[in-house]
Amino acid sequence: MTDSSLSPGVLFDHARRSRIGLPEAVFCQGKPAPILIDLLERFGRGQGRPVFFTRLDPSFFFSLDSVLQSAFDYDSISKTAWGDKCPKSAYEGACAVVSAGTADAPVAREAARTLEYLGFNYTLFEDYGVAGLWRLSSCLEEINRHQAVVVVAGFDAALASVLGGLTPRPIIAVPTSVGYGVARGGESALHSMLVSCAPGVAVENIDNGYGAACAAARILNLLAEQANNLKVT
Repeated sequence: MTDSSLSPGVLFDHARRSRIGLPEAVFCQGKPAPILIDLLERFGRGQGRPVFFTRLDPSFFFSLDSVLQSAFDYDSISKTAWGDKCPKSAYEGACAVVSAGTADAPVAREAARTLEYLGFNYTLFEDYGVAGLWRLSSCLEEINRHQAVVVVAGFDAALASVLGGLTPRPIIAVPTSVGYGVARGGESALHSMLVSCAPGVAVENIDNGYGAACAAARILNLLAEQANNLKVT
């Protein structure tokens, strides 16, 4: 389904949630300012049409009229915003978002904010990299209480392999563009995750916290559906 009342070139897929259980979002990076302003004006708080904005640059957002700014819940670290959120899921399960370092915060928080927007419970574990392995072991029991795990790491991205060998939960790994020299903007982290010896670790694109959260949401949606079926029977 499209919305011809939007700016030229913007065709919203409003039926996406009914097809795959996830609504469409707006990737703001690279979009012309007039189109972004039009979209923000249409989907602010109280409009009754939840829309998630990603890669919304702080310098652009804070240049907006204060009234328009106040119509959104905006986070400058993750560069995400929403006016209205999706309805809270009745499912009590949750996703753990675990980052290797505080430099990974923009990506980890993008994942966390996506889960919050979609109505799912989550816990954010920041700065649990393997350089201080005691940090990870201290919270492993708590991580295992969650139904899915998003792992966010740059540099050598060893956290994905280590956690992949310690938890039975589904893991969605996200390489970040954090690191020196041969880190190559996250390519080394991506390759490290792809060749992980921990079986069953799924890998998202570099810095794609949004995509990882959506993968986790698909898992949580399936578990919610199964839980509902058990109640019915």
